[in-house]
Amino acid sequence: MNKLTLLDKYILKRYLLTFTVMLLLFVPIGIVVDVSEKVDMMIKNQVPLKDILIYYFHFTIYFTNMLFPIFLFLSVIWFTSKLANNTEIIAILSSGISFTRFMRPYLIGASIISVVVLIMGFYVVPVASEGFNSFRYTYLRTGGKQLMQGDNTDVYRQISDTEFIYVNSFNTETKMAYNFSLEKCNKEKLDYKITASRIQWDPKEKNYTLFDYTKRTVGPLGDEIEKAPEKKMKFKFDLEDLAPVVYIAETLSLGKLNDFIVKEKKRGSSNINVYLVVFYKKFSIPISAFILTIIAVSVSAMKRRGGMGMNLAIGIAVAFSFVFFDKIFGVLAEKSSMPPLVAVWLPNVLFGILAYYLLRNAKR
Repeated sequence: MNKLTLLDKYILKRYLLTFTVMLLLFVPIGIVVDVSEKVDMMIKNQVPLKDILIYYFHFTIYFTNMLFPIFLFLSVIWFTSKLANNTEIIAILSSGISFTRFMRPYLIGASIISVVVLIMGFYVVPVASEGFNSFRYTYLRTGGKQLMQGDNTDVYRQISDTEFIYVNSFNTETKMAYNFSLEKCNKEKLDYKITASRIQWDPKEKNYTLFDYTKRTVGPLGDEIEKAPEKKMKFKFDLEDLAPVVYIAETLSLGKLNDFIVKEKKRGSSNINVYLVVFYKKFSIPISAFILTIIAVSVSAMKRRGGMGMNLAIGIAVAFSFVFFDKIFGVLAEKSSMPPLVAVWLPNVLFGILAYYLLRNAKR
């Protein structure tokens, strides 16, 4: 019994340690590549050092969460291949331990990492995603004056049966949107239109401040125009309605994201699939830790002619295939009629079947 306990601790320690080392190796590489791509724009826009450091703290979390399956898979392939090359696995199985029993510390390690990833996905990653995207849209596109101008930030939404809002860009840190307009229509006729160069949310007074405010009311005999350099108003829409669709769902914690999805469903939002994909992935990604661990162990537990290099080649191919299918099905759910729940969980189902097949062969 003591021998088995020591074996569990030995494999579990190697599992967690190798995964940590893999993160420490690849995250700095990701940061260096990102710096090399953005350093010219940072210098040009005179980005404060404090904001850069905060950005790369958020980038580390965002980058790790995005490529977590690859890091996990490669780390398991790496140290299990070393065990196989050193004939340690043969010795373990020859002592009477079944392959299923040999898998136990791996599954314990996968459970620990899954819980960490699950909690981070609920609360930590949304904060990091907000900081990551806010920095990128604020400093790296328009010199730090306002957010990116273009299709990815233009927001046009229907907030009621008769009201429509538009903003060109939105800054999550300052809670400010640019080039704002609100139109109210009645039977396909415009009642009035409100425009402002900027609109900012005031959390204390629970209202919005409009800068360069203009309101044009359409009348039967002529239009009435009201102007003011600054005006405070209350609106029916929420602050999140001003944010670009491309990343708003990623910035919300689990509870807020669930409430946001319920609200968008009532509105009949055309972007509901985008939000549902983000919601379902918070649960599907941690489960992939178990599937990828089983595949990695099944592939690398066998001693091959090509040695560790062959196992790593197979591992990299499988890991990137998983990420590829995950991204492809996610895009299909967002852009087509494929149900988001099916699209998000389909890669886990497909690779789960592969894991079962490989595990059966490995036992033999």
